[in-house]
Amino acid sequence: MPHYALLNNNIVVQVVVGSGDDLESYYAELMGLTCKRTSYNTRGGVHVGGGTPFRKNYAGIGYAYDAERDAFIPPKPFPSWVLDEAFCLWGAPVAMPDDGNMYNWNESTLGWEAV
Repeated sequence: MPHYALLNNNIVVQVVVGSGDDLESYYAELMGLTCKRTSYNTRGGVHVGGGTPFRKNYAGIGYAYDAERDAFIPPKPFPSWVLDEAFCLWGAPVAMPDDGNMYNWNESTLGWEAV
């Protein structure tokens, strides 16, 4: 089933499951908000089931809708992180070590710390 994101000032305030395709206008009028279709199976511009991706990422409450990119962008997790323009996802300014260990980002040191 399709999902629809309801926007207030281009911020997602609600996501609803639709009863059919192409209902953006219907939900916009019903709720009095801007409405954009989103896909539960889309992340980073890829639909995990091989279907059609919608707007780069599945919309969540607090996500921003960028009309220029026609994309939903998650909230920025840390001030130092940068937006990957191709996927509309945030990434650390330093790559996480790829040694099989678990890490958490430390914003005060701008680095990864082993868990």
